[in-house]
Amino acid sequence: MRAKSLLKIIAILLLLFISIGDRILPRPLGDASRNSRTQINEFLLGLFPKKELKNPHRRTEEIIRQVE
Repeated sequence: MRAKSLLKIIAILLLLFISIGDRILPRPLGDASRNSRTQINEFLLGLFPKKELKNPHRRTEEIIRQVE
């Protein structure tokens, strides 16, 4: 039972460190918190490839250019 409680506390502290650590902690720890959050964001954004959106009006625009 103590191990589960300890893991919950550690998880909560880790989330707090990553989320608001740069605002409330002194300089070196705040920078580490900001860097951790930036790295996690970049990793999560890298999981999903950037997708080009299709232009639904492309054909119509091409026909208008040809008519002009």
